[in-house]
Amino acid sequence: MSGTRPVLLLFGAAGQVGWELRRTLSPLGRVETAGQGRVQHPVDLADPAGLEALVKQVRPSLMVNAAAYTAVDRAESEPEPARRVNAEAVGLMGRLGAELGCPVLHYSTDYVFSGAGNRPWREEDPAEPLSVYGRTKLEGERLLAASGVDHLVLRLAWVYGVRGRNFLRTMQRLMAEREEVGVVADQVGAPTWARQIAEATAQVLAQCRTAEGGFRFGGRGGIHHLTAAGEASWYEFACAIRDGLGLACEVRPIATIDYPAPAARPAWSVLDNGRLWREFGVALPHWREGLALCLEELREAS
Repeated sequence: MSGTRPVLLLFGAAGQVGWELRRTLSPLGRVETAGQGRVQHPVDLADPAGLEALVKQVRPSLMVNAAAYTAVDRAESEPEPARRVNAEAVGLMGRLGAELGCPVLHYSTDYVFSGAGNRPWREEDPAEPLSVYGRTKLEGERLLAASGVDHLVLRLAWVYGVRGRNFLRTMQRLMAEREEVGVVADQVGAPTWARQIAEATAQVLAQCRTAEGGFRFGGRGGIHHLTAAGEASWYEFACAIRDGLGLACEVRPIATIDYPAPAARPAWSVLDNGRLWREFGVALPHWREGLALCLEELREAS
């Protein structure tokens, strides 16, 4: 591959993290976009034959999987569609990657944990997911590892951005429409801007370039956590959004039990990001710093 640009096959390229990755990964090689929506290679990850054909056609130097079945509540009544995308497709990527000598970078979630804790979750802590979504994402991690492919898993949490469906966009809309909103105050995590996830990913991958122009994770592969620093409840996050946007809406704290949903959510979703810092020297700033930058862009775009 000497003298040629590596090919990065990006799944989920139309999603909020994938959209940012299209830009941050471009200095590392030619980014081929795949998945649903406006992409170069439309593919349904629930279709193994289509997925296999695409990978063998593109023959990428690296696969980056930002795609997932993320309808957390719907997954409770649709476990099989969730499993096909979050688990089986990831395992297939791993097997194809092992066959072609193509590493895989995959994103997972804080939902693999039970949320019953009071210190940041470490990568080696027992995974005890509460929901179908969490269980299928955990299965995807394990199938990827079992495939034998050279891989890196980045667990994310509380992702938001200026695009797509996320907590920030929902709060922006509701606060403009209502005088008061109730927001859960007994779930705690670290709100993390999609752009900073994409930037950190690019910094990690830049360190994994080989002399031949490909990528290799080697002893630095496996599972790492990637979230913003600090912690907040959804209520505190909502208040920060309101204040940053200069809105007058009253934000009222409520309990999880007052906002029933089909899927159980972890009460404590703070992740320990120490391993990523030790291995790659990459760490995201405090979530309030990320939010301020994101809101600045949101205001300028409106």
